[in-house]
Amino acid sequence: MDNFVVITGCSGGGKSTLVGELQRRGYTIIEEPGRRIVAQQLSDGGKALPWIDLAAFAEEAIKLATEDRVLMAAGLNWVFFDRGLVDAASAYAVATGDEGPLDRLIKEQRYHPRVFALEPWPEIYVQDAERRHGIEQAMEEYDRLASLYPRLGYQWITVPKLPVEARVDFILRVLSNY
Repeated sequence: MDNFVVITGCSGGGKSTLVGELQRRGYTIIEEPGRRIVAQQLSDGGKALPWIDLAAFAEEAIKLATEDRVLMAAGLNWVFFDRGLVDAASAYAVATGDEGPLDRLIKEQRYHPRVFALEPWPEIYVQDAERRHGIEQAMEEYDRLASLYPRLGYQWITVPKLPVEARVDFILRVLSNY
């Protein structure tokens, strides 16, 4: 859907902060599926966590990202996704070696053709209870997504390392020129 915009990139690169600023400005946002799953699994004592069972975690992320898209399908305004199906399917492919979900995404479940990426930013990277991996793993994920999105037909646009308000202005300016 052309009004579904993905914010992706390096874990810990400021995606959630950026999406929060978009929401503050009145845009509809969808929080990162992975963060929601981790919080729920930790609360319930579940095992679908990336550091325990990455495949189960990725399956849950695919399911949740699909549900998010269905819930937002009726809207006509911009909807900003803190990650999305491509990110979840990529994690699933890494965990299982099965690229079937990725192949389906080429034809189905499309997002806006421009994808906004936040690159690794070690100076702001922080581990926490829900982000237990280090910056090196986050950078590997970034590199994987940076090659995957263009392969799926998306334009990868790197968001400059600026204060959050300026980052949001950059994204909105790029979208207004589409």
